[in-house]
Amino acid sequence: MPEIESVRHPATRRPWLVLAIMCIGFFMSLLDGSIVNVAIPTLIRGMGASYDQVLWVIDGYMLVFSVLLISTGRLGDIFGYRRLYVAGVIAFTAASALCGLADSPVGLLTARALQGLGGALLFPQVISSILTVFPPRLRGRAFGLFGAIVGLAPIAGPVVGGFLLTRLSWRWIFFVNIPIGIVTAVLALAFVPPMRSGSTHRLDLVGVVLATAGLGGIVFGLIEGERYRWGGIAGPISVTSLIVSGVVLLAVFMVWQYRQRGEPLMPPALFRVRNFVVGNGVGFVFQLGMIGIMFVVTLYLQMARGYTALETGLVVLPNAVLTAVGSAYAGRLSDRFGGKYVLVAGLTLLAAGLLVLVGMADPAGSAWNLLPGLVIIGIAGGATFAPLQQATMDGMDPRLAGAASGVSGTTRQIGGVLGTAVLGALLSARLSSTLRGAAGKHAGRLPENLRARFIGDSVASARHYGPPAPPSGLDPATAGLYERVTADTFAVGFAGAMQTVLVACALGLVAAAALCFLFSPHRKPAAERARDKRAETTPQD
Repeated sequence: MPEIESVRHPATRRPWLVLAIMCIGFFMSLLDGSIVNVAIPTLIRGMGASYDQVLWVIDGYMLVFSVLLISTGRLGDIFGYRRLYVAGVIAFTAASALCGLADSPVGLLTARALQGLGGALLFPQVISSILTVFPPRLRGRAFGLFGAIVGLAPIAGPVVGGFLLTRLSWRWIFFVNIPIGIVTAVLALAFVPPMRSGSTHRLDLVGVVLATAGLGGIVFGLIEGERYRWGGIAGPISVTSLIVSGVVLLAVFMVWQYRQRGEPLMPPALFRVRNFVVGNGVGFVFQLGMIGIMFVVTLYLQMARGYTALETGLVVLPNAVLTAVGSAYAGRLSDRFGGKYVLVAGLTLLAAGLLVLVGMADPAGSAWNLLPGLVIIGIAGGATFAPLQQATMDGMDPRLAGAASGVSGTTRQIGGVLGTAVLGALLSARLSSTLRGAAGKHAGRLPENLRARFIGDSVASARHYGPPAPPSGLDPATAGLYERVTADTFAVGFAGAMQTVLVACALGLVAAAALCFLFSPHRKPAAERARDKRAETTPQD
């Protein structure tokens, strides 16, 4: 099969089949991440792991995935997008088997790191393939399918994970990837043509080392900052020193990219494309605000309202379906009008949906009160993912597709990690305050000798995002009363803290919407402009 070079052959006869196969692996990696998130209690019980060990099962994947995207995107330009994609799928599938067979937390963490490598290998190739096999007039629709996957997979995870954890065991949340991965690799080799950019590239090894080390320090510091109270980790190493060192290394990396005579890992030509620069800024701010929405809503439903993972997934499922459907339509609108204005509308509607959530969050009412806000967020989410990707890549030289997708993916990952750290700290601080106030109001329902203990336990529960257990030695009736009062107190306190976080997210999304006006005006592809011109000059009856 001849190799497709994007500059000479921008499309294949079956671009949608190619994209569908590429999206299967992408969906698998996103789905697995959200499934693991809901399996934390099961993993603690099933493996005898500590809470910190299980968190690192999640964070280890994110760390490896985030720091390698720039390098793996460029590797796609060098060795071909299909080759890197298949390698990523195989690595992810093999790692999934190792995760399911793991008999210790250390073994599971190691396998999850390998999964992160697989995810980092396959992810940039999906975006690069869109730029390679689709002509400009169809890229918005292609990114619409991409956006549908981005919106649907994280919400479908709790539903699929809840079913697997209830009916089978935690090992099957990993084993389920094996047949999917095998079929995907076979389909890719059979139907996806070899693809790469139209010129020969070399790998900048010094750039790889500098970028990986710099991003590693920043991402590790942001992930672990809350756990170490933003202080010391071991000896002279602290969270601050890691982040500062990471920033310094990235600064050296940027200087190296501009001064080296060979071919840089992150070509400076990327940043001469205005839309790419603006799109990365919008993507960073968008991800910073967006990451907190489902984070706090899921915690609220599970920890404050007592919903199971499956029930939580069903509550937010309409949101995911609307996002998937909306992405397809938003992609078409982006092809016609450009991603800029569709994206502004989507981000503004997202902020409005968050404010509806804030107004409807009632700890005494049904969780279904959140549905109107979730519906608005679902529709708006569909109008953000595809237009953002389309607007960011508008005007990008397809020969730089791999590098561009790696950089944009990294930017959003850093935004998401930073958003998780900032919003997590905001949630904890605000939760301590709201729980103290709520505990003071509810303490009168308990015997006088338990009230001070109750207030202290309630405030301390902010660190674990869950109501405290009753003290030992209480009779059954008093223990039951203590549990009911602490549950009510935590629901009230968490609802108040959640409202603060959602307002902060809304402000971030409004800022992202404002940045969108820096995008260049939309220009129709040359072929479409010529067609319109012919239509204008054709005599009419």
